[in-house]
Amino acid sequence: MKKILIALCLSFLTVASFGQNTQTSIAIIPEPVSVTQTNGKFTLPENVVIEAGSQPEMKQVIAFLKDRLSIPTGRQVTVNATAPSATIRLLLNQKADATIGKEGYQLSVKPTAIEIKANQPAGLYYGVQSLVQLFPAAIESKTKVENVTWEAPCVEITDYPRFGWRGLMFDVSRHFFTKDEVKSYIDNMVRYKYNLLHLHLTDDEGWRIEIKSYPNLTKVGAWSVKKVGYFGTFEKPAADEPREYGGFYTQEDIKELVQYAKERFVNILPEIDVPGHSLAAVVSYPELSCTPGVENYQVRSGEEIMDWSQGHPPIALVDNTLCPANEKVYEFLNKVVTEVAQLFPFEYIHMGGDECPKNFWEKSDAVKALMKKEKLKDMNEVQSYFTKRLEKIVMAKGKKFIGWDEILQGGLAPNAAVMSWQGIEGGIEAAKQKHEVVMSPTTFAYIDYMQGDPSIEPRVYATLRLNKAYQFEPVPNGVDPKYIKGGQANLWTEQVYNMRHAEYMTWPRGFAIAESVWSPKEKKNWNQFVNRVEQHFDRMDVAEVKYAPSVFEPIITATRTADKQLKVELTTEAEGLDIYYTFDNSFPDRFYPKYKEPLIFPKEAVMLRVITYKGNEPKGRLMSIPVEELQKRADQKNAAH
Repeated sequence: MKKILIALCLSFLTVASFGQNTQTSIAIIPEPVSVTQTNGKFTLPENVVIEAGSQPEMKQVIAFLKDRLSIPTGRQVTVNATAPSATIRLLLNQKADATIGKEGYQLSVKPTAIEIKANQPAGLYYGVQSLVQLFPAAIESKTKVENVTWEAPCVEITDYPRFGWRGLMFDVSRHFFTKDEVKSYIDNMVRYKYNLLHLHLTDDEGWRIEIKSYPNLTKVGAWSVKKVGYFGTFEKPAADEPREYGGFYTQEDIKELVQYAKERFVNILPEIDVPGHSLAAVVSYPELSCTPGVENYQVRSGEEIMDWSQGHPPIALVDNTLCPANEKVYEFLNKVVTEVAQLFPFEYIHMGGDECPKNFWEKSDAVKALMKKEKLKDMNEVQSYFTKRLEKIVMAKGKKFIGWDEILQGGLAPNAAVMSWQGIEGGIEAAKQKHEVVMSPTTFAYIDYMQGDPSIEPRVYATLRLNKAYQFEPVPNGVDPKYIKGGQANLWTEQVYNMRHAEYMTWPRGFAIAESVWSPKEKKNWNQFVNRVEQHFDRMDVAEVKYAPSVFEPIITATRTADKQLKVELTTEAEGLDIYYTFDNSFPDRFYPKYKEPLIFPKEAVMLRVITYKGNEPKGRLMSIPVEELQKRADQKNAAH
């Protein structure tokens, strides 16, 4: 009996040790449902044969795999519908496996062959993404790489998504991104099994989609004055400054993007943001406003147009709203929604509804008359009246209506879905009312926020670190999961001027949200996730995709001691990092003092510089923080307490 117990204990220790090795050698994001590492490795042969079906949906699955296995490796890759000696088989199940659903897959890597099975081509596509992540980082190269051993560990993976809605919102209105840039964003998001691209197409800064019924929307509404700096603080442009900055997508562009996304198993959700955030539309067609004098308005170029000092909703300095009491507005929306519905096959159309200021409505005789006629008690009910009419328009085109959580105010439209951005409360309330919900709370999913210390990040009014993003849980406690369709991260682009910066803001927080909406809740593990993120940074370096290394940089907290001295504490999100620092204006490396306890800022010093290392390798960027900045933080912290 003792021998049996000893054998069982040894067996358990072996499994435990082996499990630890699995976590370090396999770095798939998002974490699969089930991963079992087996003995041996698969080595890519000089001639690779892929067996795959010829269905149209398989075109991009095959093209992507062939691309990755041939360009960086220099291998010869051929594809056949039937190949008895195939290196890699992509197989659609003859009888559907209920366990893996429409987007799941089973991946088997053996020493001499690889097999991926799925019920649908989408599952094979996601299986291929996981397979590529098993190969060395050099597999991401755009050119041939020499002296690489093209091996993958032998594994058995069963995987399927937790949610059907796995989205990224890309704001192409605040700053315009070209059709090719949107394609590149799609290319990056599908690597991490996202299946929904939410395009924010209209706002105060630009109307980005051609509407043939209303040509001025793009002739006038798509253009502003180019300015750089801190968006929202710019001076109002002079009347003679050229309005040549911006752009829009023609309807042919939209069709091309929709097809491009479809081939990669991505739906595109269009957003037409009304009744607020509509300055570009009002400038294009002043009759859509309740307010006299809007003929003199211009599309916003980043000047201040809202007063946020009174809280939410803001006080409008210019009227950026559509008039809920004007029948021309509903005629306008009917034609716009008709054209949008014809362009986008996705079942939903997002109609905004957020941050609608009411101060100009309050002054409008037309709105007052509407309230009397419809027995509306306040401005929230006025917006609800607008939303309910708009929902009928959307539904008449065979589409479902979704809006930001402000559409709850004053009464929710009967069949509307809610995208909860102001925390999770809106989503909870909508689910209690038995409406469908997509969770995208600022708390966890707003990837336009700073992701590290303000001394090194482009300044925005809030911070969202990777660790916080990884805590995103789409199903709040006490909510029936059947009403939660999934979640998404939102990239607003007021402070994002170009595609490289859009990448920087999306990754790695996009990894965290991907794992929150794909992987089983119980499999999320922060330390293991950071280890995988580090390996994916290597992949992105090879792929030349920009990302933020902020997770490897210290969190700097400044306070005052009892005798008013400046005290600085340094912590890290990721484990296993050493922090080195200087006060003498020189540039620290690992031969400088290592941080071990809170620091008292020397009396005459003017600068703190810090850098992190993992062993002998620098990990974070060098950070330089003047004493004035730290004093300001300390005084703010003391005032808060």
